Order: sequence, then C-alpha cells, then structure tokens
Amino acid sequence: MSPIQVLILTANPRTHSHPSLQLDSEVRRIEEAFQRSRYRDRFQIITKLAVRTSDLRRALLDHRPHIVQFSGHGTGEHGLFLEDDTGEAQLVGTDALASLFGSFEASRVECVLLNACYSEMQATAIHQFVDCVIGMNQPIGDKVAVQFSEGFYDALGAGSDYEEAYKIGCSAIALEGSSEFSTPVLKHRQRRDTALSRTQRGGQPSQPDPASNVAAAPTERSPQSQSIGNITISGSNNPFNAIQAMGDVDVDQSHSHTQVTDPSSRAALETIKELKQAIVATDAMDDTEKEMIAIPIRKLEAELQKSQPDQKMVEKAAATLTKMLDGVPHLTETATKLAMFTTNP
Repeated sequence: MSPIQVLILTANPRTHSHPSLQLDSEVRRIEEAFQRSRYRDRFQIITKLAVRTSDLRRALLDHRPHIVQFSGHGTGEHGLFLEDDTGEAQLVGTDALASLFGSFEASRVECVLLNACYSEMQATAIHQFVDCVIGMNQPIGDKVAVQFSEGFYDALGAGSDYEEAYKIGCSAIALEGSSEFSTPVLKHRQRRDTALSRTQRGGQPSQPDPASNVAAAPTERSPQSQSIGNITISGSNNPFNAIQAMGDVDVDQSHSHTQVTDPSSRAALETIKELKQAIVATDAMDDTEKEMIAIPIRKLEAELQKSQPDQKMVEKAAATLTKMLDGVPHLTETATKLAMFTTNP
C-alpha cells in the first residue's frame, strides 16, 4: 500500500511588517507527531523550506501529495508570502493559488492546510478544487499555529479522518488555555474514498456509489457547502447537523455515582452544572466554540469527582475555562464563581 504523502512547505521571508516565524520548530513537531503515532508507517513526510513560487509548482508536480501544508505569512485578500531568490517576500495572489490547485484537481490532493494569518480567503478559493481546506480567519500566534499542527497530525497518525483531526487540532489550542481555538476554519466536502480512509480499511477501496458524482465541476459542487460556526462542510452527510448546543456534553449528568465528600468539590460540581446549562442556552457562542469549551469542563468535572483531585490540574482547567469565557459577561460571572471553589485558600 502506497503511503499518504504529506508535503510541508514553509516560507519565512524578510519583511518589515511581519516577525520571523519559528517554522523549523513547527516542522520538527509535525515530524515527531508522526514518529510517535500508531500508523506512522502509512505516512511519508516531505519538507520544502524557503519556498519560492517555482518550488511550490515543482513540489506539487514531483510528489503529487495527498496533504499539503503551507506555513508562513498571510495578508488576507492579497494572498500569501513566498520567497524570491534573494530571500525577500514575494506575494502570491489568491486567484493564482486557486488556479494552481485547480490545475491539479484531477490529482490526489485531498487536504490543504494554510497555517498562516488571514488565510481563510485563500482556503475558500482553493476549496473550489480541493475537498478539505483549512485556513485562519484572523492572525494566529506562532505558538498556537504549532499547537494546531501538532494536534492535527497527532490525530491523523492515530487514524482520524480530516474532520476529526481538525477538531483535535482546535482542542489542542483550547487545552493550552488560548482563546485562539476558533481561529482555524475548516471547509470540507464529503468524499467517499480517500487515501486516508483506505489506510483505515487496510488499503481496500470503497464501493462506488452510483448516485455520487465526485468528479463534478467546481461550480456544480460549491453550492453544496454548508457553514456551521467556523466550519464549512459540504454534502448531505454533515455530522455537525446532529450537534445541538454542547455536543456530547450531558447537561443533566448526575454526580450521584461518585461519593464526593469535600464541600468545595460538591459546590464546584453544582456550579459546573449551572455553567453548562447557561452555555447551552446562550447565543453568544457558536456550536464549535461550545464544543471547545466542553473540553476543560469535562476535564475539570472528571478530576473533581475523584477521591483526591489533583489540585494543580483542577486550577489549570478552571483558569483555562475562565479565559475561554472571557468576553461573555453572563458566563464569566459563573466561571469566576467556579474558580473560587476550585482554588486553594
């Protein structure tokens, strides 16, 4: 079985308006994510540094990758920065990038990750031709960009599909207490048979569906896209259609199965229940944001139900939750109340 080829492209040109990026560190973390993964033998990592426009074209031609990641600087509507022969910035426009990937539409590119500030516009344009594209809807910090990449590839290496890997990448940001977990944006069309799905089935292709038309022209496919929160998903098999409010967080979860004797822990658990109900009811966050907030809630809840909770873990989870809810006044108040119960005097 041929490996899934992951092409990592980086560009860190000299500019007056953009800081230097820690791209070597990001590449190393991606490689480490695959090295420790369960299915590491199913992936081949190809890295191209200081990428010029000619390097981009040739890398796609030479390797015909399944997954393409670009890490560098973005400028929003103007495009992405590559490098010229002298290491200076060379702007590549959105239309030019989309056209390049459009030339490879019949090839095997399945996923493109644009790990660059303000790259959502380029992601939208490329999504005409590639079924799964991830971009950033605002500036993304260097450290956060690395966290997302690491989480994303950890998940792929463990057997996740692209949607789940995207969610794991966002949760990796949220678990570190950053509010930037909603910066990555997923644009996705369902595809029945991908190299990624074939590796999960041991290399066996799926049976074709006569009713599907995966080779439809981009103008015919684009109207099928759906936008949910910061996720755009296409096709009728949209798993997010079934998500209601807090996703798989059970608001009415009972703690009666665990004998919690500490008064502070009991008070904290009751406050968590109150907070979850408020999160479900609020319109101040979308479904994806609620899913991300559910991560520290579950972590905090599980720890508090232990006979001897890890106080450092409890305080860290409570602090993460408070930070993530900053800016939503009616929820911040409850989160602050929760922090009082979870902090040692």
